[in-house]
Amino acid sequence: MILRDMTEGDIDSVLSIEQKVHSHPWTRGNFNDSLTSGYVCKVAEMEEQIMGYAILMQGVDDAELLDIAIAAPYQRRGLGRVLLKAMLMRARELGKKRVVLEVRKSSVAAVALYQAVQFDEMGVRRDYYPAKNGREDAILMEWKC
Repeated sequence: MILRDMTEGDIDSVLSIEQKVHSHPWTRGNFNDSLTSGYVCKVAEMEEQIMGYAILMQGVDDAELLDIAIAAPYQRRGLGRVLLKAMLMRARELGKKRVVLEVRKSSVAAVALYQAVQFDEMGVRRDYYPAKNGREDAILMEWKC
């Protein structure tokens, strides 16, 4: 597996993964905006097949992990952890003091992954995410560089 910078040519593959793994997926415009805004956008690839991606937005002292996903056939193999750690190390290289993120309260696997790499819960954002039957809380987490 290699990690490389996402390009505009990757968006179809990334969007396909996004739509299959997230209940309320990003749009093509969200990915285009991330690329043109200079966010850290990476894809995980093996034999020219994109298996996952992550997007990190830089602030002055902090970075925010905006999106991360692994295609369903490749989940539960440790790829998400590898990709996440690579993004955290990139934030550290960029001199950030911490990385923050929001995660759906119902996303037990994602919360467990973040806790496993030493993210700490900072709070809850009530009714943050759209959900099938209304809204869902987000857990706000941070990782100190």
